[in-house]
Amino acid sequence: MRLAVFDTNVIVSAGLNRAGAPARLVYEWVLAEKVNLVTCPSVIAEYIEVTSRQKFARNNFPPDWLEYLIGMSAELPDPAPWPHALPDPKDAIFLALSRASGAWLVTGNLKHFPKTARRGVTVVAPGEYLEGLEVA
Repeated sequence: MRLAVFDTNVIVSAGLNRAGAPARLVYEWVLAEKVNLVTCPSVIAEYIEVTSRQKFARNNFPPDWLEYLIGMSAELPDPAPWPHALPDPKDAIFLALSRASGAWLVTGNLKHFPKTARRGVTVVAPGEYLEGLEVA
């Protein structure tokens, strides 16, 4: 089974637009148990904190599937801190978790994960990841 770590923006995008690539990843691949989402306590806390923000309330957030998605994820312990600088240090947990689990990191913000900081972690956009799944 394929492993993936979703940046929080993928979760938010899936909740906002059911027709987009992030929603297709959630509904057709993760919830259908064809891709295993990898999480850790810090990532789960961020998913919950971000999707509970007032600015998303009008969009019925957090999405009704989020709790189930988290419950079915492969939850690992928080990984060791990522030792390489990123534009936003809060994003380091996603690279660290991807490295620790061997999963690809799926993000809508590729610029937040410069190639020089990835250190062997595969980082892809949701559409690119989805395209790879559909071809395989």
